[in-house]
Amino acid sequence: MIRGRLAILLLLTGLNLVNYIDRAVVAAVLTPMKAELGLSNLEAGILNTAFLIGYFLFCPLFGMRADKGPRKGLIALGVVIWSLATVASGLATGFWTLLAARVVVGVGEASYAVLAPTIIDDVTPADRKGTALSVFYLAIPIGYSLGYILGGALAQHWGWRAAFYAVGGPGVVLALSCLLIVEPPRKLLDAKAKLFDGLRVLAAIPLFRRAVLGYIAYTAAAAGFSFWAVDFLLRAYPNELNVETANRYFGMVLIVAGGIGIVVGGRYTNRVGRHHPIAPHHEYDSPVNKRAINSLLRICAIGMAVAAPVSAVGFFVPGATAFFVISFVVDVGLFASTAPVNAAFLRSVPVERRASAMAASILAIHLFGDLWSAAALGLLLDNLPLKIAMLALPLTFAWSAYIWRPRKREAEPSLPAEGSLPEARVHTST
Repeated sequence: MIRGRLAILLLLTGLNLVNYIDRAVVAAVLTPMKAELGLSNLEAGILNTAFLIGYFLFCPLFGMRADKGPRKGLIALGVVIWSLATVASGLATGFWTLLAARVVVGVGEASYAVLAPTIIDDVTPADRKGTALSVFYLAIPIGYSLGYILGGALAQHWGWRAAFYAVGGPGVVLALSCLLIVEPPRKLLDAKAKLFDGLRVLAAIPLFRRAVLGYIAYTAAAAGFSFWAVDFLLRAYPNELNVETANRYFGMVLIVAGGIGIVVGGRYTNRVGRHHPIAPHHEYDSPVNKRAINSLLRICAIGMAVAAPVSAVGFFVPGATAFFVISFVVDVGLFASTAPVNAAFLRSVPVERRASAMAASILAIHLFGDLWSAAALGLLLDNLPLKIAMLALPLTFAWSAYIWRPRKREAEPSLPAEGSLPEARVHTST
């Protein structure tokens, strides 16, 4: 059995790594895949939408289910599903079969993305939560980087389908390992608690809403950038790069810059935890928590305020080397937000609703963010000059910075009055 905090963190981080390798592989092989299957830019962008439809539709269901019982079985089931669906992506014969496979990938991934952070939060001391979340989310830049590098190399030498075959297998082994996790005791919602009542409770919390709204804009822009960046490089600098080198260099920049951003954000999250100790669950809306959450959102706003103007310049530089240098700065700004915003989600709600909060945030950022952003940018690329179309991204980065900007004062009401919603009774469980 897996009981140790470090062992649980490493296992869940390993799963997160494979998760983001899979996400990046689609972008890494996008150009040859479009050519073989005859896809337009809009159709290619819709593949990302298909993944997210499955993803966000099942997030609230997994979140509410996990708030009422054990989580490890749900994680294992989800990872097996998305691993098999990733392999099926490599077997696609056209747009519609590939579309169906990507929907199923999203269904499987929903369980893991919602539940893993809540387990990490349960097993980690208050003053180390930022570090733990940093380690977990470090898998995002590393996974994306490996996805770009491996996907580009495999596509160059063995074809784009080989990339999906290589990525799908490891997830099954890691998924089965999740069944060995010993979950810590925690508060659970009563089994009769309703899904939409829970979402209404969360939507009544202003700081949670603001964190989510900023993350919607962030996710829309970041997803569009990650999905189309390599294709942009191959079109903007065809004499300097091929599918392997574009993915390799972009992945190398991402792994270093993303790692730096994650560490910076995690250290800041730790500092907030030390200066503003976590309140008991019934005082989640205390002044201490409000100050802490605003402090967490401040670093998010700073990161995006850096990323917005720098990325706008990057699309007009004359050479690939200059683009990679600018991408380094942008990636640091983007990933500095990752640990703080997720810590804000977990801290701005009652403790027994954390899985539902993660599920609600994921539902919102995908429904209103990256569900449509890759396809919308693809439509712009079909109808506008390449570099003009890409300017949609820095404008959206700037919008997220505006939403997350520091507030001098913010009134935070408590939950709706007793009787306005069904009471959520709690009990403890292992």
